[in-house]
Amino acid sequence: ETCFHKGKQGALCLAIGTGKTLIMCMAAHEMKRLGMAHKPMIIGLKANVAEIAATYQTAYPHARILYASEKDFSTKNRVSFFNNIKNNDYDCVIMSHDQFGKIPQSPELQRQILQAELDTVEENLEVIRTQGKDVSRGMLKGLEKRKQNLEVKLQKIAYSIEQRTDDVVDFRMMGIDHLFVDESHQFKNLMFNTRHDRVAGLGNSEGSQKALNMLFAIRTIQERTGRDLGATFLSGTTISNSLTELYLLFKYLRPKELERQDIHCFDAWAAIFAKKTTDFEFNVTNNIVQKERFRYFIKVPELAAFYNEITDYRTAEAVGVDRPQKNEILHNIPPTPEQEDFIQKLMEFAKTGDATILGRLPLSETEEKAKMLIATDYARKMALDMRMIDPTCEDHPDNKASHCTKMIADYYHRYDGHKGTQFVFSDLGTYRPGEWNVYSEIKRKLIEDYGIPSSEIRFIQECKNERARKAVIAAMNEGSVRVLFGSTSMLGTGVNAQKRCVAIHHLDTPWRPSDLAQRDGRGVRAGNEIAKIYADNKVDVIIYAVEKSLDSYKFNLLHCKQTFISQLKSGALGARTIDEGAMDEKSGMNFSEYMAILSGNTDLLDKAKLEKKIASLEGERKSFNKGKRDSETKLQSKTAELGNNKASLKGMTEDYGKFIGKARKDKDGNILNLITLDGVESTNLEVIGKHLQMLAEKETTGGQYKRIGEIYGFPVKIVSKTSFENGLPFVDNRFFVEGNYKYQYNYGHIAKSDPIAAANNFLNALQKIPSYVEQYDSRCKALEKEIPQLEEIAGKTWKKEEELKGLKAELAALDRKIQLELAPPQEQDTAEKHEAKNIETEQSIVGKQARSVCRL
Repeated sequence: ETCFHKGKQGALCLAIGTGKTLIMCMAAHEMKRLGMAHKPMIIGLKANVAEIAATYQTAYPHARILYASEKDFSTKNRVSFFNNIKNNDYDCVIMSHDQFGKIPQSPELQRQILQAELDTVEENLEVIRTQGKDVSRGMLKGLEKRKQNLEVKLQKIAYSIEQRTDDVVDFRMMGIDHLFVDESHQFKNLMFNTRHDRVAGLGNSEGSQKALNMLFAIRTIQERTGRDLGATFLSGTTISNSLTELYLLFKYLRPKELERQDIHCFDAWAAIFAKKTTDFEFNVTNNIVQKERFRYFIKVPELAAFYNEITDYRTAEAVGVDRPQKNEILHNIPPTPEQEDFIQKLMEFAKTGDATILGRLPLSETEEKAKMLIATDYARKMALDMRMIDPTCEDHPDNKASHCTKMIADYYHRYDGHKGTQFVFSDLGTYRPGEWNVYSEIKRKLIEDYGIPSSEIRFIQECKNERARKAVIAAMNEGSVRVLFGSTSMLGTGVNAQKRCVAIHHLDTPWRPSDLAQRDGRGVRAGNEIAKIYADNKVDVIIYAVEKSLDSYKFNLLHCKQTFISQLKSGALGARTIDEGAMDEKSGMNFSEYMAILSGNTDLLDKAKLEKKIASLEGERKSFNKGKRDSETKLQSKTAELGNNKASLKGMTEDYGKFIGKARKDKDGNILNLITLDGVESTNLEVIGKHLQMLAEKETTGGQYKRIGEIYGFPVKIVSKTSFENGLPFVDNRFFVEGNYKYQYNYGHIAKSDPIAAANNFLNALQKIPSYVEQYDSRCKALEKEIPQLEEIAGKTWKKEEELKGLKAELAALDRKIQLELAPPQEQDTAEKHEAKNIETEQSIVGKQARSVCRL
């Protein structure tokens, strides 16, 4: 139902721990069984693919599965393995992402796709050349370089076509006609064409070869089937960070629909759904420069509808997964004196670009362009531990490592009797043997200060192979390892060590909402026994934030992004426009917000909180209004149903009264079957039954109800209808007793082998009337109970409208304040004068209105 609802074979967005693997295996098998696909293929992460194959085999023990081993993909065995796929009718082929990338793709199709990309680049070049002075050198240079790269690729493909030998089996020859892509966000870096150069918020337009191979494979399937889709993307994070990723999802799965809408490149899509905005920052010469990014998205409901056409989104709550709740705790830490000093240096560096302030060499020409990324990186390291910037700095009892150590020890001892486990995440300061790092520092403190055994604290980076990794995961589930450190990439996916998890610690905040969700999913998932039994079915998620650092802002920004993404997926967006914020891993954050946060100005954090509240309330209002509309529709329908049911009840009661009033009984009190048939003089039930069987076999009424007899004053009728069996039509005769309603027994079919049973059909039909009366009476009572509840809901009004208006007004005022604070001096004077003029105008209008009222 999940995979085939409304034909949605495009993308399944399933929350972590909702049975994605089993759903994928069942969907692949059912597509094969129903003839919707002849040879489906499943690809997944190397760490998970063995589990996928095992799940499939467990669900379908007799299925013919081809599971690719490492040996199958060795150079000497690869050709044989590809021929094996080509020549055999498997129920499913299963392999890893890496193995899939080694399958040759059709050179002819590659040439076709790359030529189309080249045509778009040349068209863009022609457009910007006609713009003359309005074109930046960077924009022109970027497109020319992209053109050269595509031309080189096309030359290589032309050469490979010329040199091709007959023994090469490519993806097109294998006969794969549907692709299931587990953890599909791994392929999001797909190439795209744009005339925008150096716009923050966009990925690398060149894309990756891995993603390009996926495009070739999906286009091969789409070419074979003649329609969109052809693949099912499975991920808990179909959108991991930005709504610009939606374009690439559509490019993969809806090429024909994009073409129908005349969307041939990213710029055409962005012109409809995205809005390019400008932020201000200082360059190295201390002059204000503009920086552009795609930050605002417009026509969001239409974008959400387009997304939901191909996507089925299921949350753990909707699926009914029994998993613990996430209890988020933002643990604020005051900056140490060394951090306070360094914050001032960072602010000066952001203003001037003078890297010597930070104790490093002056910025190179390349580094100057990435000044704010450098500043952001320093701020992240500073918040984690000053020793990441200056190894000579000393430990401090109030730094993040000390706070985290104490929290880990508290949870360790609190759940010691149950061997409760904890995950500690940080993408900075990861474990490196022989070097100072935050992981090792916290471990040292746990051992020396709190007496926790060294053997119970592990780093995922210590696991050099899959066997070691599985051993650590098993030890966490057993409780012999109690604290596991790791980065998002190494510990965030494919780690099912949730059995005893009681706490998750975030020493830093990742860049993408999806990364935070993956981290939290290590403990907040089904199968967490200790949290369920001993921790009120909750897992504490602690986010460590140093005040006056980027920690809190970054965390709030992720929350806002996640709110918008979740609402878009579920179709619950109330707003038509959303703001994604101005911070990413490739360009850092803009100067204005950076300076405001480091200086301790909380306006931006307040803004983020207000936006989150507004988004939540708008979603709530939309849900309320939808519920109200649904109730109004149901009320109308149920009221009409109640009226019809009461009329039916009255008619059926009359019919049964008439029947009982005329019925004659034998000496045992059984009602006699006094049926008579037109044209049949005999009253013998066997004779009557045989005549009815003959009518059932030979009569045709052309869809009209034809009288054939009578029982206790009720006409007996027959009607011929056309039915189908094994795809072939046949005449299906059905029999009724007609009163106020048509009553039938055995769905109107006469017993074919027993004439007496055939004759009793109509008496049985009349004797069933009390059961109908009971059903309708019961339904009427249920409707009479349900209708007042619907009337109450339909008559309600949403009580938070004034609260929402107040929050929006507060946000607008805060936005004006921030703009005034962040604007350069000259603009600030102008803005203040403009603001004063607006206030003066408003006062003048109010005064005029007051005078008008007095005159009246």
